[in-house]
Amino acid sequence: MATVSKWVKQNSLSVYFFIAFAFSWSIYIPLVAVQHGWIKTQISFSIHYFSSFGPAFAAFIVTTLTTGKDGLQELWGRITKWRVGRGYAIFALLSPVVLFFLAAIAMRTIKGEWPDLRLLGQANYLPYLGWGVLPVWLITFGFGEEIGWRGFALPRLQSQMSISKATFILALLWALWHSPAFFYLETIEDLGGIIIIPGFLVGVLFGAVLFTWLYNGTGGSILMVAIWHALFDLFTASAAGRDFIPIITSAGVIAWALYVANTKKPWGFHFQQKHTL
Repeated sequence: MATVSKWVKQNSLSVYFFIAFAFSWSIYIPLVAVQHGWIKTQISFSIHYFSSFGPAFAAFIVTTLTTGKDGLQELWGRITKWRVGRGYAIFALLSPVVLFFLAAIAMRTIKGEWPDLRLLGQANYLPYLGWGVLPVWLITFGFGEEIGWRGFALPRLQSQMSISKATFILALLWALWHSPAFFYLETIEDLGGIIIIPGFLVGVLFGAVLFTWLYNGTGGSILMVAIWHALFDLFTASAAGRDFIPIITSAGVIAWALYVANTKKPWGFHFQQKHTL
């Protein structure tokens, strides 16, 4: 066991990404196969949400093997870290709401109608949950992703390279991890399927900049980035977030990421430097 632990510690990032991808793609790929008729097995597409736990599962496994109980306690401390700067907390809680509101105004101006807010409670492959859908987003693609991407991978990448390079590498792997969903997810197909992949890649890259800024600025609060991620998904990946709402909200993310990347010291850290927590 000591030999395995030593090897995993020496290759912790590689092992982490392998487990995260293996876990999630073992769910993604069968869904793609069923969607395109490659296999005839009946699968409930609601298992799509379990794919989100790959990054978190990998983080817990690798942390256990490398730093044991102490590492898990430290990770849990960042998962529950709610004492952060007021500005960052407000940003995490309210900026996705503001972006959706601006997108709704644009939709009203261009199409003459408001988004149907009742549809926020309707997520792919699930019964109508109303506001009960918010904890689903928070637990799955909020904590399920962010415990891994920002909670485990980002600090280790940043300790080896500049923040900008670490963010870029993580963004590419994050986008690749998501890629099978383009071949079965309903909301993506409604937007044009594979045609929107280039736009998605751009959005992920700038979104990764925002997440790095929020994670570092809060002193490593996984809670804050998970909340922001869950709210953004609520407004863009639910049935209410169709049409051009994801485009407008993503434009807001891009604008903020450009500000972060080009400001010398955006709210407490320099985007080009190395950063460790």
